[in-house]
Amino acid sequence: MTEQYEVEFVERGDREARFLVRGATPAFANGIRRAIVADVPTLSIDTVRFVENSSVMFDEQLALRLGLVPLSTPLGEFEEGDTVTLSLDVSGPATAYSGDLVSSDEMVRPADENVPIIELKDDQRLELEADAVLSTGKDHAKHQGGVAVGYRHLQRVEVVGDRDEYGDAEETNILRGVIEEREAEHASAGSSGDAPRDGELIPTEEFDHDLTERYPGKEVEVHDVPNAFVFHVETDGSLTIDEIVTAAADSIESRADELKQAVQL
Repeated sequence: MTEQYEVEFVERGDREARFLVRGATPAFANGIRRAIVADVPTLSIDTVRFVENSSVMFDEQLALRLGLVPLSTPLGEFEEGDTVTLSLDVSGPATAYSGDLVSSDEMVRPADENVPIIELKDDQRLELEADAVLSTGKDHAKHQGGVAVGYRHLQRVEVVGDRDEYGDAEETNILRGVIEEREAEHASAGSSGDAPRDGELIPTEEFDHDLTERYPGKEVEVHDVPNAFVFHVETDGSLTIDEIVTAAADSIESRADELKQAVQL
């Protein structure tokens, strides 16, 4: 029986997104997180050959900086272990940037062109060749295309009544992430004139993370929604959000198939 998941984006960009997955278990949610971080291969500079380096920085320091420059990684075009050669030749006075790297493959280029590598003074020069290798985050952190990956339970907020006007002074009720709103009785409904539909997803930044700001004078209850998780994923630009999440899911499916075949032997 195939599991059915419902996915809804709260925020969506090429490099950063938040999305809700319904119908997932905690184990599956954590599996996706781990696969994004450790299993999706990206290209990263691994070996550097210096032709000339008359800058103030040692070869090893420059090689470390180059290894941290994210490179665009076309999915399905390379196998793990394949390499792409890049070159750089900059003379001072000038600053060498990631955009000065010239790739032997037009599909592979720095994800950001304005990453500074070294400032060169008069009569200083940096010339080198570098090999970028395709590997995964479980081999080295520089291959982690997902630089910030996390998830948390979706939380449902329900209005259960009015606060006791003679009770204690109203205190802040801080909640961070995304809530599912089940009632229309909140401060913003009056301003817009339109009540939100049941189950609307609201980022807590909209009310400064304070439930007492969104529901002034109201008593509310907060519950975790079973099998519903909000993911926050940010990439280094080597892959888009769609690419890295899809590749992570494919990785889990591939490993599950391998286990199934091994058990049936």
